[in-house]
Amino acid sequence: MTQIRHMKSLALLILAVAALARGEEKPCPSRIIPFKETPQGELRLHVFKPAGTKAKQKRPAIVFFFGGGWNSGSPSQFYPQANHLAELGMVAIAAEYRTKKQHCTDPRVCVMDAKSAMRWVRENAKRLGVDPKRIAAGGGSAGGHLAAATATLEAFNEPDEDTSVSCVPDALVLFNPVFDNSPGGFGHDRVKTYWEDFSPMNHLEKGAPPTIVFLGTKDDLIPVATAKKYKALMEANGDRCDLHLYKNQPHGFFNAAKYDETVKEMDAFLASLGWLKPAKKK
Repeated sequence: MTQIRHMKSLALLILAVAALARGEEKPCPSRIIPFKETPQGELRLHVFKPAGTKAKQKRPAIVFFFGGGWNSGSPSQFYPQANHLAELGMVAIAAEYRTKKQHCTDPRVCVMDAKSAMRWVRENAKRLGVDPKRIAAGGGSAGGHLAAATATLEAFNEPDEDTSVSCVPDALVLFNPVFDNSPGGFGHDRVKTYWEDFSPMNHLEKGAPPTIVFLGTKDDLIPVATAKKYKALMEANGDRCDLHLYKNQPHGFFNAAKYDETVKEMDAFLASLGWLKPAKKK
C-alpha cells in the first residue's frame, strides 16, 4: 500500500513538473473511441492521429498504458509521447483500463482490459488507418507491466472475447516497467495467489517482441538488477531488448527531467524497426 501511495503522489508531481518544464499546453487527442463495455462502465481509447491521415493508409501504431500501481491513473500521462509520435507519422493511442480506486477491480482485470485494447486496435486497424502487423504496446510502471503482459501472458483473457485476434504487440516501449511479481517483486502481496500467471518475467519465450526499456538507477520500486535480468533472459532466447539506464533518476523520471532524452531514444528504436524515419544528423 505504501508503494502505491508513493507512486500516485510521485506521478502527479512528475506530470506537473513536466508540463512546466516543457512550457507546452497539454496536447489533446484527435478522437476518443469506446472499445469495451464493462460492468463498471465504458472504456475508451484516446487516439492521436497524424495530420492528413487517409483512410487507406497503413501506419504503424502504439498503444500506451498509464502507471499507478493498478490502483489509479489517467491516459493523459502519455499524451505528450502520443502527440509526439503522431507528429512523426504514427497513430498513437492512450488507453483506459479499470483500476482499483475508480472501479473497485483487481490487477487481473487491468491485464484483461489491456489485452482487449490491443485486440480492438488490431481488429479495427483498417478503420484507424493502422498496419495490423506494426502495433506496439507501451507504458510506464504498472502500465509497463500491462504492455509486457499483452506480449507474454497466456492467462487473463475476457471469457467472451475473440482470442483468435492476437493481443500480442509487435514491439514494446517500456518506461520503468513492472516485470517481476514474484515474492520480493513489485506488488506481490496484491497478486500472490496468481503471481506465477501474472509476472512477465516468468513467461518470456523465444520470439518475444523487440523491446526498449528505460529505467533510473535510483528507482526505489524497480531494481536495476530486475531489468538486467529481463534483458539477459530475452537475449538468451535470441530476442532484442535494449536497456537504457539513467544515472540517479527516480521512478517516473521519464516524464520529467529526462523526457527529451527518452523520447529521442524511443524514436531511434522505432526508426530501427522501420516504423519511423531516422532522425537527421546535425
